[in-house]
Amino acid sequence: MAVIGKSAIVTGGASGIGEATARLLATEGVKVVVADLNEELAQKTAASIVESGGEASAFKANVAKMEDAEALVEFTVEKYGEVSILINNAGVVRDTLLPMMSREDWDLVVDVNLGGCFNMMKACARPMMQKRYGRVVNTSSIAGRFGGRGQANYAASKAGIDALTRVLAQELSSKKRNITVNGVAPGMIITPLSQQVRDLTQDKIVGLVPLERYGTSEDVARVIRFLVSEDADYINGQVIVVDGGLSLGIKW
Repeated sequence: MAVIGKSAIVTGGASGIGEATARLLATEGVKVVVADLNEELAQKTAASIVESGGEASAFKANVAKMEDAEALVEFTVEKYGEVSILINNAGVVRDTLLPMMSREDWDLVVDVNLGGCFNMMKACARPMMQKRYGRVVNTSSIAGRFGGRGQANYAASKAGIDALTRVLAQELSSKKRNITVNGVAPGMIITPLSQQVRDLTQDKIVGLVPLERYGTSEDVARVIRFLVSEDADYINGQVIVVDGGLSLGIKW
């Protein structure tokens, strides 16, 4: 892995994919900052990682606010001396059909999901360039490619993350900087965030997945771990789909 001793920020790290990623990276010797708006849950996750032998800290942050993103990066650099890995995982959903969608719900989802990703990448850019090393992984979604009824705000935010990933992979990368920017696009993963959709569809979506099961947070975390490892040093600007084949759209 060659990530032992490096430090990572995992936004939305208190639960779901973020929590699984924080825990997995910690087992590889990464010093993890569990960043989340839910401070109590972030503290609980960080404490659990420490109890398991890892190194972790918690930080309350609303990534939709640039000042919070900058404070989070400053905390990480002061605590661990650097920030090498950024996992942009914070996200919210406010699903409803467009005629009933409020501007407030549109703004919230876009500001947190896409704006938060921008804020964190901007805040981390200079420290990573100065260190001449960085690994960024953004959590997107297959909704960004295929949409979904009632998800105009969510799908648009995730499509924006895909585009931002490709742009920053070009802007931040060079032989001297050694920074890569990639993403993962999960399908239907069993997380608190997806519970509403799974409830509304009465778990019918699982019948469309060739692997005949929903994904787990660990399924996605393992791909993220690969993308920040030395094995992925020549992968840049890619968004890897992790959906069990759901996006293939056909099951014979």
